[in-house]
Amino acid sequence: MGKGYYISKHLATAAMVLAAIALVTIIALSVVYNREKSKNAAKFTNATTSPVTPTPKTSNEPWDKYRLPDTLSPEYYNVTLWPRLVKNVNGMYIFTGISGVMFTCVKKTDLILIHSNKLNLTLFKGHHAKLMGQSGVTAPAIKTTWFQTEKQYLVIQLEGKLKPGKSYWLYTEFTGELADDLEGFYRSEYMEDGEKKIIAITQMQATYARKAFPCFDEPGMKAVFHITLIHDLETTALSNSQEISKTNELLCIFTRTIFGPTKKMSTYLVAFVVSDFKYISAKDKKGVLVRIWARKKAIEDGQGDYALKITQPILEFFEKYYNTSYPLSKSDQIALPDFNSGAMENWGLVTYRETALLYDPRTSANGNKQRIATVVSHELAHMWFGNLVTLKWWNDLWLNEGFASYVEYLGADYAEPNWNMKDQTILYDLQRAFAVDSLTSSHPLSQKKEEVNTPSEISEMFNTISYSKGAAVLKMLSEFLTEPVFAKGLGNYLKQFAFGSSVHSDLWDHLQKAVDQTPGVKLPYSVHEIMNRWILQMGFPVITVDTRTGNVSQKHFLLEPDAVVDRKSEYNYEWFVPIKWMKKHQVQDQLWLLQKSALHKPMKVSKNEWVLANLHVSGYFRVNYDLGNWERLLSQLKSDHQVIPVVNRAQILDDAFNLARASIINITLALRTTKYLLHEREYIPWEAALRNLNYFFQLFDRSEVYGAMLILRNKLNLLSCSTGVEGCRELTRSWFKKWMQNPHNNTIHPNLRSTVYCDAIAAGGTEEWNFGWQMFQKATVAAEAVKLRSALACTKVPWLLNRYLEYTMNPEKIRKQDATSTIGYIASNIIGQPLAWDFVRANWDYFFKLYGTGSFTFSRLISDVTYRFCTPFELSQLKRFQKDNAETGFGSGTQALQQAIEKTTAKIKWLAENKEPVLQWFLSESA
Repeated sequence: MGKGYYISKHLATAAMVLAAIALVTIIALSVVYNREKSKNAAKFTNATTSPVTPTPKTSNEPWDKYRLPDTLSPEYYNVTLWPRLVKNVNGMYIFTGISGVMFTCVKKTDLILIHSNKLNLTLFKGHHAKLMGQSGVTAPAIKTTWFQTEKQYLVIQLEGKLKPGKSYWLYTEFTGELADDLEGFYRSEYMEDGEKKIIAITQMQATYARKAFPCFDEPGMKAVFHITLIHDLETTALSNSQEISKTNELLCIFTRTIFGPTKKMSTYLVAFVVSDFKYISAKDKKGVLVRIWARKKAIEDGQGDYALKITQPILEFFEKYYNTSYPLSKSDQIALPDFNSGAMENWGLVTYRETALLYDPRTSANGNKQRIATVVSHELAHMWFGNLVTLKWWNDLWLNEGFASYVEYLGADYAEPNWNMKDQTILYDLQRAFAVDSLTSSHPLSQKKEEVNTPSEISEMFNTISYSKGAAVLKMLSEFLTEPVFAKGLGNYLKQFAFGSSVHSDLWDHLQKAVDQTPGVKLPYSVHEIMNRWILQMGFPVITVDTRTGNVSQKHFLLEPDAVVDRKSEYNYEWFVPIKWMKKHQVQDQLWLLQKSALHKPMKVSKNEWVLANLHVSGYFRVNYDLGNWERLLSQLKSDHQVIPVVNRAQILDDAFNLARASIINITLALRTTKYLLHEREYIPWEAALRNLNYFFQLFDRSEVYGAMLILRNKLNLLSCSTGVEGCRELTRSWFKKWMQNPHNNTIHPNLRSTVYCDAIAAGGTEEWNFGWQMFQKATVAAEAVKLRSALACTKVPWLLNRYLEYTMNPEKIRKQDATSTIGYIASNIIGQPLAWDFVRANWDYFFKLYGTGSFTFSRLISDVTYRFCTPFELSQLKRFQKDNAETGFGSGTQALQQAIEKTTAKIKWLAENKEPVLQWFLSESA
């Protein structure tokens, strides 16, 4: 139904809403009173007031499926919540709530399934809900209610059938725990001026709205939300919409804040915050209110100023880019002390980790500033692509995240035009995607619906493939369509599906229409036929150009070339590949490779010419050449590297090293690509080189090859203190010592602090570590705290590393949001790696219980602690870990564990074949 219908529906129900609001406080108080009288009040499981009805594992009942049936469609919710920011008599933080949802019956049914997880629901005449018909319709009586805990449903069996086309009202009252688990409606704690502060915040994506109130918790089940929050007088309440009234109640002890109805949107985008934060604000030319919220001290120190400065131009850019006005009247952005993700695109109330929104020019590095620009741009991009138009199901998550990951560079570039942001996608998306997508354990961008059902499977979709490959593939699409055609198709797509949901084929339809309406844009096949090969099969091709014959061919690129690909593809792992290229100094006409191999005579060149394919790295593929062309490219880099575009210089380095890792070219050829770097002054090629060299350092740092690599350090001076460059550690230690002598005056430049802290703590002992820990605890700027938290993992003292690992299990020392990354920092230390691996294995059950099967952190945890693995013994340990914990499970880390096994297997084989050639090359170069 259209937008107008929902506006009229809001007006028609306004009287009912206001009447209900008048009783909310009394109801909420009675709910919590009854809960606290109950001995079960502290349990907060779905079964506290009614047993779970057991069903056979082979059951085909609707409540034994993870997907909701298509029988009901929500229209709007009225939700009132009251978070308590002090402990109750049972020593718990709780919230109470009432919720009603108006839904329409789509198909005749006598069953209502609605998501509810860890909520203690009030019984009404023995049932967990009330059901009423609307507009004169009589609702059937409730026969029985129960919880299906595994699928997280409240099941309501009716005496009769609901009627198609008729609307009904489902009402519940409930109590929940305001836990510190970073999911659903939860609490965050922080210290300010010596006082502990408690705030209540939300993270609903992907399946956590059901922890805050009963709801139809699927992205395609969009509705309008009327939110009311009851909270302490000294606090402020925020939600997706602007507040429309604020009143003090119960002898002015509490405040009730009522928010205007939201746009029609998904449950995972609902947000509310209760805090004593401050804000800074501005209005754009159209009157949209922009506010940056954070801890009082952070706002007073000006840490929100940069985010406020860039938000308006980024919103302005996306309005033009999408050709669609910003859909809301305000844009709140809030920095939170505890937040599991980097940020979350809740419509109208975007939530961030402090490091992703707050910038202090006195202590934050340039990299911190760039991160804020890209994250803010990413989240604001979602206001249209993801929020206005939403995916129907999580198997198409890449539509949301891949798109925002692509255009975040465009928005950031508009806000900061001098940063050359558009080129950085090669480092932060393309090359990251390649690393994962070259494994047989990768997956297609768009998976089959039946492959993405459980909360863990949904969480696993929030990965490098969805974000980075999605961005790289969409960039390629934009390149061969041209950006104006791409943007035109997007604008039309957003207009048609505004306030609704879609699948990827809907986007292809609109892009195809834009192509058809644009003279001069010709494709060899339809957008559907081209793009389905890139999103419905995993992986990518390596394109081989033979300049001796002009032959161009493609092959599925695998890090382990002999690996067996179990996942079948209807396209047989072949792609329609757009190839932009140049011959020596001249850009050539684009080539489409539409089969495994084709002859393209212009690519046959003489001995003094060279061919460069994938010009400006516009395509999602790697490139290999005949040896003669490789030599001519290396010669060009040596004589005048600037003839080759900067991103292609990074591409040549990264392609060469990864082709060598896949045993396609000789490793010494890859190593030779770095020799021109003595003349390179651009960041992007250097970063590509350092990443690959760092991989080599970590691969060989337990063998004699490492010594030969260090001999070469004075020639390239690549990794400074980490490779023992003379004088570097003495300098960093002197700076750090000076700070230790005067803790209130840190004169170390913000851009150097990460390096200085790490090197000084690595070279020092207990005194340096304890000082770093004290400064970490006192840090009031999140970016500074991260630098110190990372540096503490650099120590070479085993017992300090073990103590630090133990700290990750204590939220008073290391916040839960930071536990995984802290273990990862320790694992990146050659001394800390085996300690971290043992620690994770010993405490796997604890972590699994703490974070839950759907947590985003497991994949990173497994990846970090196994990153260095490259021996048969380590492979056997991995497989033993997999076997020993099969019963507990791995949640969202299941795929990461399989990838770790695959990567370790590939490294073992590669090292056996290449260790000696690498050693000899470094020895010859250092002679």
